[in-house]
Amino acid sequence: MSFTLDRRTALRGMVNGMAVAVGLPLLDIFLDGNGTAMAATGAPMPIRFGTWFWGLGVNPPRWFPSAAGKDYELKVELASIEALKHKVNILGDFTLPLDGKPNLPHISGGIGIRTGIAIDSDRGLPGPSFDVSIGDVIGTRTRFRSIELSATGDPRNSLSGRGNGNLNPAEVSPAALYTRLFGAGFHDPNSATFTPDPAVMARRSVLSGVSDQRQALEARLGAADRQRLDQYFTSLRQLENQLDVQLTKPAPMQACVVPPKVPDLPVNAEIENVMRNHEIMTDLLVMAMACDNVRLFNMNFNNGASSLTRVGSTITHHQLTHEEVLDNRLGYQPEVTFYVDKCMEAWTYFIKAMDAVKEGDRTLLDNSLVFAHSETEFAKFHTIDNIPMMTAGSAGGRIHTGQYITGDGSPVSRVGLTLQQAMGVPVDRWGTGSLETNKIIPGLIV
Repeated sequence: MSFTLDRRTALRGMVNGMAVAVGLPLLDIFLDGNGTAMAATGAPMPIRFGTWFWGLGVNPPRWFPSAAGKDYELKVELASIEALKHKVNILGDFTLPLDGKPNLPHISGGIGIRTGIAIDSDRGLPGPSFDVSIGDVIGTRTRFRSIELSATGDPRNSLSGRGNGNLNPAEVSPAALYTRLFGAGFHDPNSATFTPDPAVMARRSVLSGVSDQRQALEARLGAADRQRLDQYFTSLRQLENQLDVQLTKPAPMQACVVPPKVPDLPVNAEIENVMRNHEIMTDLLVMAMACDNVRLFNMNFNNGASSLTRVGSTITHHQLTHEEVLDNRLGYQPEVTFYVDKCMEAWTYFIKAMDAVKEGDRTLLDNSLVFAHSETEFAKFHTIDNIPMMTAGSAGGRIHTGQYITGDGSPVSRVGLTLQQAMGVPVDRWGTGSLETNKIIPGLIV
């Protein structure tokens, strides 16, 4: 007996006169020789994109390599990434010109990097963050368009959104995240059976039923109202896509294993709890990507004006950056540096967790592009030039890795433009004012 083998192959037979079929998991035989695509169809493995944010920068002499290029020297504050150094790029010496606008501490830097806009007031995002544009390309055919996370317990700890002051709120509870990802609505892609949820079918029918009225309404509105409703209708279109996904049997995913349920844990800014919650959230997010439930994420380890504390202390990380004196012998602030080290420890855990998931001859990290950054270079002085940034993963071979790349004083918006182009966004120019650029970073894209 012979039959074609591809990812839709099922074992078929008869039981008591009835035809039956049993689906198969994603086997190596379904992949091409490199494990990068389906052998029978050539359909590529999914490519993911995400951001990982930490607040209050670094100690520049202890973090940035001494010389640009490949095989860069790891300084002490980045020593924890040694095992994955060849999959990580360090980015430095990019500027964030404000065009005469004030430097809003712990705000201007992060928002400028994500939107390409120098803001003049703290009113949320002035324009869409570039992860949203990437999500419009890669996030429309998964159960979740994107997942936003905050390890410090504040849902406002987010730099993602479509603008007009709005932010995508972050999930703060590991237990709630588990329920959201693996509770009602989750379909194991490796299960032999699939039954569409009648409630989802009803919701999809309702949205389809009002589409004509929606179009008629748009035709009657003026330009201002159409713009005002654009974000709302964009959200509806995203919901329609997500409902369509939930009504379709998912393709098998070799690495997908449903994790055990997560208990309720304390959610606050105490560093011990933040580290633990970040690890649990990381593990859940990684498995959600392995199950192809989401391809876009934004992880916020702490907030820009970091509220991290130690157990039993009321002094925050942010307070220490201003109140702790520089140790002349050491050349840095020891208490502040404790938190810098914790941020880098958490970053290392994150990328190692992604790299531990095998996808053919590659890993989940190899099939992803993760952009990590802070909102200031050195927190004591609120500097926003030379903000520390990194990328991890090669986006399935689209990105060169293992380099220290310097911007030579060029605008940081070049980074956002480059990442968008690498992920397939049709954009040739990005940013406003002095941040507007059409120059990508040539050494980054393959």
